[in-house]
Formats: sequence, C-alpha cells, structure tokens
Amino acid sequence: MDIQIKRIYDAVEPADGKRILVDRLWPRGISKAHAQLDGWAKSLTPSNALRKWYHEDIEQRWDEFQQRYTAELTDQHEDLQALKSLAHQDKVTLLTAAKNAGKSHADVLKRILELE
Repeated sequence: MDIQIKRIYDAVEPADGKRILVDRLWPRGISKAHAQLDGWAKSLTPSNALRKWYHEDIEQRWDEFQQRYTAELTDQHEDLQALKSLAHQDKVTLLTAAKNAGKSHADVLKRILELE
C-alpha cells in the first residue's frame, strides 16, 4: 500500500497516483481544474465540532484529537473501506489544505488506512 500526504497547494505530479481531497471545505484559491482530483472524501473528515475544538489549541490537543477522530471514523466504516480498497489497488495521495499536514486529520487517516 502506497499512501502519501500532500498539501493541495503543492504541484500536481504524475507520481501522485489517485488524488483524494480529505478536507470538508473546499480549499481557498484552488480551482477544481487545478486540483485534478480523483475523489473528495468529505465523509471521512472530522466533524465540524471536532475540527473547531482541535484548532483552538493544536499543540495541546493533538493526542486527544487523534483519539476522537479515530472514534469518529468508525462511524464511516463503508467509506473508509472503499478508500482502503483504492489504496490497495493504486498509489493514493491524500490532499489537505492544512498548513502542517503531519499534525492533521490527513496524517491520522493515513495511519488508519495503513493498518490493514
């Protein structure tokens, strides 16, 4: 399984494989044509309440955010399984507008996808 994370603002590359946006909101300043997406996994993003709570104090809430988001993802089992299947068939790039992709929901989602 080959999954990577990139910011949606980074250049599109042939090595990206399937490009999946994993943000609930469309990123500012990016046209749909420029994004060159293969999918938009809105249902696999953190709830608005969790996202807002986390962004109030990213550094102090990172550990708890990971636990809460993982718990939310169990409610999206069918969509999560579909993304896992895609990742088993092809290279997948999870795209996010988060400034720090390493401490974002995309990082948590990547780790969950890689569990199987």
